Amino acid sequence: MKLLFALVLGSLAVPLSAQGDAPPAPYAYRQLEDPAQEAAAQELMETLRCLKCQSQSIADSDASMAGDMRHQVRIRIAAGEEPEEVRAWLMQRYGDYVSYAPVVSRSTWPLFALPAVFLLLVAGVLWRRFGKNS
Repeated sequence: MKLLFALVLGSLAVPLSAQGDAPPAPYAYRQLEDPAQEAAAQELMETLRCLKCQSQSIADSDASMAGDMRHQVRIRIAAGEEPEEVRAWLMQRYGDYVSYAPVVSRSTWPLFALPAVFLLLVAGVLWRRFGKNS
């Protein structure tokens, strides 16, 4: 019975250990041949957040997820897509969080509106406090 239990546990551990052994995507570390396309890809990669590291761009991260994202950016740029199209695709796939360049949308407009509302409230309070005394 112990042998059977050990075999079952061992067979479950094999897929978990194989996940880290996957080779990196071809364009994760290899640059594009066209310097203009590589420059566009590199500029875009600097503005995309690594979802695993969360504080690094995918250009700076060594995480395998960032390598896969660099690969996707490079093959899409090489296929003729514009950088903003690639950004939109990645944001659709991974959410707004992936981009360091904030976009006003239905879900993010309060983040842009609340500071302005707060400043107006502070200005109103200050005006009422100090404006009546003069």
